[in-house]
Amino acid sequence: MCVLGSTGSIGVNTLDVLGRHPDRFEVFALSGATQVDLMLEQCARFAPRYAVMASGPHSQLLAQRVKDHGLSVQVLHGPQAIEMIASHESVDSVMAAIVGAAGLAACLAAARAGKRLLLANKEALVVGGEVFLEAVRAGGATLLPIDSEHSAIFQSLPDDRSTWASGIDKIILTASGGPFRSMAPERLCEVTPEQACAHPNWVMGRKISVDSATMMNKALEVIEAKYLFGVSPEQLEVVIHPQSIIHSMVQYRDASVVAQLGTPDMRGPIAYGLAWPQRIASGAASLDFRSLPALTFEATDAHDHPRRFPGLKLAWEALRAPSGTCAVLNAANEIAVAAFLERRIRFDQIHQTNLATLEIMAVTRPTCLGELLELDERARLTAAGVVQRLGG
Repeated sequence: MCVLGSTGSIGVNTLDVLGRHPDRFEVFALSGATQVDLMLEQCARFAPRYAVMASGPHSQLLAQRVKDHGLSVQVLHGPQAIEMIASHESVDSVMAAIVGAAGLAACLAAARAGKRLLLANKEALVVGGEVFLEAVRAGGATLLPIDSEHSAIFQSLPDDRSTWASGIDKIILTASGGPFRSMAPERLCEVTPEQACAHPNWVMGRKISVDSATMMNKALEVIEAKYLFGVSPEQLEVVIHPQSIIHSMVQYRDASVVAQLGTPDMRGPIAYGLAWPQRIASGAASLDFRSLPALTFEATDAHDHPRRFPGLKLAWEALRAPSGTCAVLNAANEIAVAAFLERRIRFDQIHQTNLATLEIMAVTRPTCLGELLELDERARLTAAGVVQRLGG
């Protein structure tokens, strides 16, 4: 097992599940960004052969700490090392949990090597699109979604994929609405990074928490669902479900709806992906239907939601545009969220940055990783220019 992004929220939860089944899983390699202390703890507990850090200085620090603790772990750094562990012949499964477009190259390497790829990095599909899916097909990889919504959809679909196209009426992704679901839209300009990162239901990293607050995470998930399940944009719908108990649903042609329910704990979908098609204990709490609150739903276009979540509709617009548009949207959003977390732009200016970048960029259809990375870089530079103008 290789865990990419082991020091992030998904990575930590993955190792929690793996640690519950030491007789079933062996950790071969881990990768992290900058959290040397946490990576050292993970190395001490799981004894991987490789530990990869994002930069040389962090790698050197970890290597010294590993040596001081007498651990037999080879420490590497950089993108090429991450691709190496993701495609290593000793690895059968890869948890892809590196946040953002930075994880795309490693996902492609794992796909080409035919790995069982547990995809928690939605950007691999949002940015990679058909290029990524072609790598999965060519390598004979098994692609399993880990996002709670996409895992729920996968669990609600029949095992026979050939029936998906003819049987599905629509896929319904649920969204909690985040911490500002009831806030007056005119007050969104006052939102602080601390408020945006305080999700009411889920424990997530800062970038994903902000995406949940703007509903851009749901826009990216709509794009991911289109590629994962082969449906048209018109067959994708989002509803707000504040309790985060129903994780997503599939409505069939006969009007039946199949849904997956569970507590809001990422260890559930992680365990499902790790053991599929079997099921194992995840550590997540079971639902107690006797004490559940009422389950409620709201349309995303009800009342003033378009003003509160203007970025959501960009998903369908991007899917109808040239395929590279999704990569541009993702890159702009990463730049905008980083600028907001650094207090260089306001919360409501995240959408302004995304929209302005899409309007400025001329987009064509990328056909390879090089073209995707070039488009991603151009979009980031464009978005950075927009941020600079907005931030004054």
